[in-house]
Amino acid sequence: MANPDQTNPDRPNFLLPVDSEHKATVLRLFTVAQPHMRAFHITWISYFCSFISTFAAAPLLPIIRDNLNLTATEIGNAGIASVSGAVFARVVMGSACDMFGPRLASSALLLLVSPAVYCFSIINSAASFLVVRFLVGFSLATFVATQFWMSTMFSTTVVGTANAVSAGWGNFGGGATQIIMPYVFSIILDMGAVRFTAWRIAFFIPSLMQTTSAFSIFFLAQDLPDGNFTDLKKSGEKHRDEISRVFRNAVANYRVWTLALTYGYCFGVELTVDNIIAQYFYDRFNVNLHTAGIIAASFGLANIFSRPTGGIISDAMAKRFGMRGRLWALWTVQSLGGLLCIVLGRVGSLGASIAVLVAFSLCVQASCGLTFGIVPFISRRSLGIASGMTGGGGNFGALLTQLIFFRGSKYKTETGITLMGVMMICCTLPVVLLYFPQWGGMFCGPSSKEGSESTEEEYYMNEWSSTEKDKGFHKGSLKFANNSRSERGKRVGSAPTPSP
Repeated sequence: MANPDQTNPDRPNFLLPVDSEHKATVLRLFTVAQPHMRAFHITWISYFCSFISTFAAAPLLPIIRDNLNLTATEIGNAGIASVSGAVFARVVMGSACDMFGPRLASSALLLLVSPAVYCFSIINSAASFLVVRFLVGFSLATFVATQFWMSTMFSTTVVGTANAVSAGWGNFGGGATQIIMPYVFSIILDMGAVRFTAWRIAFFIPSLMQTTSAFSIFFLAQDLPDGNFTDLKKSGEKHRDEISRVFRNAVANYRVWTLALTYGYCFGVELTVDNIIAQYFYDRFNVNLHTAGIIAASFGLANIFSRPTGGIISDAMAKRFGMRGRLWALWTVQSLGGLLCIVLGRVGSLGASIAVLVAFSLCVQASCGLTFGIVPFISRRSLGIASGMTGGGGNFGALLTQLIFFRGSKYKTETGITLMGVMMICCTLPVVLLYFPQWGGMFCGPSSKEGSESTEEEYYMNEWSSTEKDKGFHKGSLKFANNSRSERGKRVGSAPTPSP
């Protein structure tokens, strides 16, 4: 065991090595060590369940379409609705994580949304289908809790990997549901149910999964390495922050808005593809429902290793080149993903489309992992809202893309996919504008003031007023500033060690 604080005998021993903030410095996937790895596994499973619920309708759309007599426009509207609610919900979730902790915020959201998942079994019109998909889509805001949780449980040297693996395994639900729902539907048919009843019964599976995950989060996990938000606030170890200050600090940071835009065209593209791809292969290449589901699943299932690969690349680049390496990796991989998206819309054979889809999935999902290798360093104080705004940008990108390219019959689906790739490349360009004074940007090194370079301490202390510093509220940020010196890298000139 690693003792995190030899000077404080009241602190628990941890089963993983930790830094000065008691964040784990390693990620050991095949353990459930409390609190770090237990939080890791519970949070990715809950996010997985929310993906199952949100996209459970997608592989069954041909059946639902026939049952409810849905038009192409109505299907497009429902797809837009499924991702639009989470735009706002993710920002709210970020605020909730900052104020109440990810455990309460995540479990409460999943429980509140669970009844809507059950309601899939009783919808009888295009309007009710749209409303239910809108409400169920709120559960995707659990992503913010996942990223917040990993950023508070894992140290700067592995946070990119922890964020990416947890989110990637959760996003894996988008592919798994393409297989699970058609199989469940088939089993229910074999038991004697008619087609238009079988798909309704099938929705009890994602409903039960989501409800169970909500209770698991509440009873089995904790917010921080040292305990839950409520207990730490009562003991005085964590101060009660003002939401207005936390929110203002996040929205005033242009880096948050820039990453929200770029995330809109990696994760937003992923959500769009989850909604359209099964029906695209079903209609364009005349494959059966089961085959279309398997092809579509290959896109989502890639998350199990593609998004984690993005996080691993981000941490590896940071170890050698610092923050500048993370930025270059994000721009390169996401731009390549845009090019492959353009190609996907232009190839006309089934085999070539599947091959390009797999390659495209690797890049677009790795880009998501690369993005959240950067987000934890934007703000220490407003981590939840920064994560929520970036995550919300992903959903907004999906909403905008589906509204422009995949609603109604203005564009053929293959044309929409090509134009989506163009948008992806364009919206990745602002990464070149990201600049951290203590580490630099893609084309510039760290800034200097009066002959000395900016420091991590200066950057993170700017989030606190003099009065708050006098009360000691900034001490957590000081520890984080010290630990984030790893972002200087080994081969990039950067800031000197700040004086105590």
